[in-house]
Amino acid sequence: MVSKLLSISYPPRIAFAHTPTPIQPLIHLQKTLGLSTRLWVKRDDLTGSHLSGNKIRKLEFLVADAKSKGASHLITCGGVQSNHCRATALLAAQAGLKCHLLLRGEAPAQADGNLLLDKIAGATISYYPSASFERHIVDYFAHWTSHYAEQGGAAYCIPTGGSNGVGIWGYIACVEEMAGQFSAMNFCPEHIVCATGSGGTQAGLTLGAALLGLPSLVTGVAVCDNARWFEKKVKQDFSEWQGLYPELAQQNCLKLDQAVDQLQVNTLEQYVGPGYAQAGPEIFELIKLVARTEGLILDPVYTAKAFFGMVEELQQGVWQNAKDVLFVHTGGVFGIFPQREQFQF
Repeated sequence: MVSKLLSISYPPRIAFAHTPTPIQPLIHLQKTLGLSTRLWVKRDDLTGSHLSGNKIRKLEFLVADAKSKGASHLITCGGVQSNHCRATALLAAQAGLKCHLLLRGEAPAQADGNLLLDKIAGATISYYPSASFERHIVDYFAHWTSHYAEQGGAAYCIPTGGSNGVGIWGYIACVEEMAGQFSAMNFCPEHIVCATGSGGTQAGLTLGAALLGLPSLVTGVAVCDNARWFEKKVKQDFSEWQGLYPELAQQNCLKLDQAVDQLQVNTLEQYVGPGYAQAGPEIFELIKLVARTEGLILDPVYTAKAFFGMVEELQQGVWQNAKDVLFVHTGGVFGIFPQREQFQF
């Protein structure tokens, strides 16, 4: 494998994540499933024990940007059990900032999972009706930004999942990290697979693979929405990235064979199941299988759905010529506990 660039140039970041995260073979699971393709996992659930997952890589750049702009508060949004909101709350405390979470849905009678950690971290929490959340989210951000400005503070707003032209750097950096690991381990996967919900991880992996000249095809397995939505969102992140960092973007893109907005965005939309944060019994059975063969914990909202999609593609022969497939484990273990009743033992 030969990279097109020796290294990628980055904007300022704060080193929150424990990196490099390991790449491990899933030998027992491969044998159990009867697959000839070698399965690998990039353990980005190990970016930090209580901060586990992909959100940390994005927040390294987002929090650095917030600090450079003199922010006193981070405001972000997501579902009641948002991994991103939990990570933002904890990192805000670590960075000496306040955090305000705008959560979609009603306040539960008892805090559990990520929400419990949000509260422990001291985040201010506002709940809003699910039906109108997306329609009014811009107004919610504007209201609280004005509120903190009136108090003499300065709010920095982070979109769902930290997925924008700043956060995309996190998974560009992850691809550069993986490229070095592939070289040291003497393999390069034909496919790199991740769960995709807000599109930022998928965008960073796709752009990073192109910048580094990796032959791997990046595929996002949707946990909500459809392939058309993700193509639009990923390319929106590409465009914002170029607009925010024209010099860095030009420097890093010099050896690309095509324009950034022409990069292929690959999304599997058929594994969403009943809906976002809703999963059928096959997903909970898969979680148990992977845990019992590899000691690897997936979650029913993101990673188990994506892993299920990857296995289905392999078993159906869609990727029959692939020698190696790598799954990027983006974390989310705290999402298991609020759905404990779905497991059958």
